[in-house]
Amino acid sequence: MTAAPLTSAEIEAVRAQFPILRREVNGHPLIYLDSAATAQKPDVVIDAESEFLRTSNAAVNRGAHSLAGEATEAYEDARATVARFLGVDDHEVVFTSHATEALNLVAYAIGTASLQRGAGAHPDAARFALREGDEIVVTELEHHANLIPWQELAARTGATLRYIPVLDDGALDLDAAASIIGERTRVLALTHVSNVTGSVSPLETLVPLARGVGALVVLDACQSAPHLALRPRELDVDIAVFSGHKLYGPAGIGVLYGRAEVLNALPPFLYGGSMITTVTMERAEYLPAPHRFEPGSPRLSQAVGLAAAIRFIEGVGIDRIAATEHVLAARLLEGLAAVPGVRVLGADNPAPRVALASIVVDDVHAHDAGQVLDDSGIAARVGHHCAQPLHRRFGVSASLRLSVGIHTTEQELDIAVEAVASIRPFFGVTQGVSP
Repeated sequence: MTAAPLTSAEIEAVRAQFPILRREVNGHPLIYLDSAATAQKPDVVIDAESEFLRTSNAAVNRGAHSLAGEATEAYEDARATVARFLGVDDHEVVFTSHATEALNLVAYAIGTASLQRGAGAHPDAARFALREGDEIVVTELEHHANLIPWQELAARTGATLRYIPVLDDGALDLDAAASIIGERTRVLALTHVSNVTGSVSPLETLVPLARGVGALVVLDACQSAPHLALRPRELDVDIAVFSGHKLYGPAGIGVLYGRAEVLNALPPFLYGGSMITTVTMERAEYLPAPHRFEPGSPRLSQAVGLAAAIRFIEGVGIDRIAATEHVLAARLLEGLAAVPGVRVLGADNPAPRVALASIVVDDVHAHDAGQVLDDSGIAARVGHHCAQPLHRRFGVSASLRLSVGIHTTEQELDIAVEAVASIRPFFGVTQGVSP
């Protein structure tokens, strides 16, 4: 049964929980359309993090006193909350500083397996080792965080980096994918949802191609986790990552999901306390996942805040969020399509999408276009969105991105579209699209 979109009254009730939405910007009520970069925080997240710091802050897993026990319990409860959200086991959830660190962790661990075999290395780590002639496959849609670590890994190991190209409409070229993913492919790393076009990648086609050749599948789920039900096991991926700050949670916290057998075979990324079983002056032995990847003092209040954000999302219902944003996406794209001289990147791609649109305003630089919106109290992202190759593929250097959140209303989108329509007249550009 398809979930029903949130009613207007329900959206208003959600909005009331975001204190920042009560402020004005440049004399206008704030319209926040930059959730794809950083989502705003509801009171329950702000309060959870603050309350932990006020009442339970202590080192976890390192003390016998009551406060340490409370902190440890809160931290591991946060891990359990994330695991439930993903439908996985607690020990398959690793906390990182952000998704960028999580992706670098995986790439670095594969590099360690490729270049050296330390005394503490798992005997199965060799199966991740890359050699000259092996291939790492990404897509032309990728955020730099899911591109550069693989570029560097290929350079260190002698492997070859290949990519699945994007067609003119913004869709991935699946015919090319079928020829690129082959017997030499060892890693397939791809985004779940593009942070430029909002399109959902066809995992149902790409993952089986990787599985058929035994490749490790790494999923960047930063732009899907706040909008769609994220179930890594159902998607049949080995690794999935997302950031707390895009999920209405605190900054400084990220999540790495990994199949237990994969995490326990990968060499550690960082070394220090809390991730070991035995240390001598000559060698160390490491704990199983997740602790083997969490050395040092962990992100305590951030994890507690992330758990609160997830409970907040679960209270609203991720299926209802997705249904609501489906309506908002259609309204946004329809409104933008009617504005002369405005192009939505990837608008012709028939794939499912989240409520996100990156636009190019003809004859107006993206930064100037964004300033017009900001003058009206509308917060939107300008630039290449850490996706220069994809912008280059579309023949532009930058775009203006509008991305909704759980609190976005249809009226806000209508106001934003009106503001977009005012950009070219504001700069004295005649109507119509330039040749």
